[in-house]
Amino acid sequence: MSKAIIDDVAARAGVSIKTVSRVVNREPNVRQPTRERVEAAIAELNYRPRLSARGLAGNRSFMLGLIYGKPGAHYVLDIQEGVLEMCRPHGYELVIHPGEFRDGDLANEISDLILDRRIDGVLLSPPISDHMEAIALLKDAGIPLVRIAPTIDKAAHPFVETNDLDASFDLAEVLIGLGHRRIGFITGHPDHRAVGLRFEGYRKALRANGIPFQGELVVVGDNRFHAGEEGARQLLQLASPPTAIFAANDEMAGGVIKTALVHGLRIPEQLSVVGFDDAPISRQVWPSISTIQQPIRDMAKTATSILLEQLRSGEAEQHPSMHPARLVLRESIAPPPSGKA
Repeated sequence: MSKAIIDDVAARAGVSIKTVSRVVNREPNVRQPTRERVEAAIAELNYRPRLSARGLAGNRSFMLGLIYGKPGAHYVLDIQEGVLEMCRPHGYELVIHPGEFRDGDLANEISDLILDRRIDGVLLSPPISDHMEAIALLKDAGIPLVRIAPTIDKAAHPFVETNDLDASFDLAEVLIGLGHRRIGFITGHPDHRAVGLRFEGYRKALRANGIPFQGELVVVGDNRFHAGEEGARQLLQLASPPTAIFAANDEMAGGVIKTALVHGLRIPEQLSVVGFDDAPISRQVWPSISTIQQPIRDMAKTATSILLEQLRSGEAEQHPSMHPARLVLRESIAPPPSGKA
């Protein structure tokens, strides 16, 4: 990260600090030779203005930013479509930008994005919605933001969410109600804390029904198809394998089904499989996967509406919005094989 400050740029270009600020904020009242001199000095010194300097321009770009953490193509697409549905009637455009949660330079990356594209407000989707350094940077810069499905410090900013834990509890209860007692679970990516709530819902359902938690029935996944394949291999190799497997998302549930079929198991007669998200794969494989449908597009529309209201009023009202998920039961579940209940 450059240590050059605006004074250094002004000295190198032979202009005032105010002139540098005008060039940075793209104000028109700067002579072209002077602008070129300042821009050359900025490039030579690798100067990166503070995000807060952007606010000095007083101009609105009518651009919103959506920063996401690669949770899955369908998830991002649903959020994007929900945001655009709200943007277009209000004359806003959308810039989308992927970010790596564990990238130590993510905050600077976001700073550059906001400065270069002159973003008016930002939507953060999981897991970036829990990246507190990036959130603090945006807050200090006075950039309005709304978080989608955060799990940390919810009181800090407006947000929308769904009930991952309760929905997961309900789906686990369906399996238990069918007679399953050995239920495997494949966890989601550790950076996605909202996905972690699904594991908590699973454990809560076990406790509520007097079923002891068994660590051997839990394997670590990362939200991708191959993690479901590998997780199922580990679970099915146990001396006493599970009669049902709950994957923290549908991509992994699809991988479970593939591995089960390779092992010669019939679904759902010999193994029940459930997922989460109601992703396209849940409807494309056979048997189709019992899952939980998240109202992702509605959450994105509400988040965008809250952000646009912030931009109109200049105030960030703390009115969280809950969008309940719902069970979608399909052909991938049945009572356990006789004698294994």
